[in-house]
Amino acid sequence: MDDRALVARDWALAALSLTEATFAPASADASFRRYFRVTAADGRSWIVMDAPPAREDCRPFLKVGALLDAAGVTVPQVLAQDLEQGFLLLSDLGRQTYLDVIDEANADALFAPAIEALIRWQRASQPGVLPDYDAPLLARELALFPDWYLARHLGITLAGADLDDWNTVCERLIARALAQPKVYVHRDYMPRNLMLGAPPPAVQVGVLDHQDAVYGPIAYDPICLFKDAFLSWPEARVDGWLRQYHAAGRAAGLPLAADYAAFRRDADGIGVQRHLKVLGIFARINYRDGKPKYLADTPRFVRYVIDVARRDPELAPLAGLFERRVLPQVALA
Repeated sequence: MDDRALVARDWALAALSLTEATFAPASADASFRRYFRVTAADGRSWIVMDAPPAREDCRPFLKVGALLDAAGVTVPQVLAQDLEQGFLLLSDLGRQTYLDVIDEANADALFAPAIEALIRWQRASQPGVLPDYDAPLLARELALFPDWYLARHLGITLAGADLDDWNTVCERLIARALAQPKVYVHRDYMPRNLMLGAPPPAVQVGVLDHQDAVYGPIAYDPICLFKDAFLSWPEARVDGWLRQYHAAGRAAGLPLAADYAAFRRDADGIGVQRHLKVLGIFARINYRDGKPKYLADTPRFVRYVIDVARRDPELAPLAGLFERRVLPQVALA
């Protein structure tokens, strides 16, 4: 282990009043955070979050975790903290994420409690508590696509008609996002960040990686859940799950459009904004941060974008841009 990991281990053992325990990597993500699992001789285990203060801030994780907990959503409990060093000691929600176990046979059983937890989180929403998912933030996220995916990864610089099309699409996507009802938005509500606390049919879902939550478009998290970064589902199943969410959310009093078609248009629009952002992020963490594994999933997001853009008249300029400049360079499975 590196020096910082050794410091984190000693801090955790002291916080737990343990003299001996195993200390091993639990997971890492696309940010600068990483996680370790502390396991005592009797089998009890805990998670240590290592978030270097110069690069990560633990306070949003603490704030959003408290909001999720108050809404009745299972999150890791914070047992000890040292914000100066960037260490959190957390309860261990287990070793299996949804991504580890989900398949065609069990997806319905797993997504049902994930939908229920999402609706509980959204029902607790209040303005002024979390940062607004506003136009500048949406625009900064969209800019990741031409800056990192097109320019750095594909060697494409937008100019002339291509740049005009891109600017038009950005304006339309941002306007559509801002027009949606607002709720708390996790921003990465997907199988990799959902923990399996119990097997079907008594599934208990735990929610991780919630520090980037904002207050914004209601359709963001549902489309994020079903159009995942690391696995894809047939369109008929995605539509069925979105209908399930829409019906349950309406019944729970969420401010969803009464017409499912209107909600699906919202979901598709904010989904495209997310997919473009993720293409930029996955390229950035390869070239800037030296984490190449995420690039293998970028064709999935190209497919997500082109499938929606081809059937949405407002996004026809984006479909044309992808067909002219992106698809010739990307092999889609």
